[in-house]
Amino acid sequence: MANIKSAKKRIATNEKKNAQNQAVRSKVKSDIKKFKSAVAAKEFKLADELLKVVFAELDAAAGDNVMHKNKADRNKAKLSKQLHEAKGK
Repeated sequence: MANIKSAKKRIATNEKKNAQNQAVRSKVKSDIKKFKSAVAAKEFKLADELLKVVFAELDAAAGDNVMHKNKADRNKAKLSKQLHEAKGK
């Protein structure tokens, strides 16, 4: 345990920020699951709307440094490809 006051403050702010980041990651993951279930059910209008929501959340997470920009872009490409392939079949 830290003895210095500034170190104690740093620990508290790190825990708070970690909780915020975890909430963002959880929201992104749950919305991706909703999108994938819509694609599996072949509800393409709903999937298109959810894809826009997921894209916005991934961009926001990357902008806030919750996840790396390349990871967000990679996820966006993967989800777009899944929707496109599902529509094509």
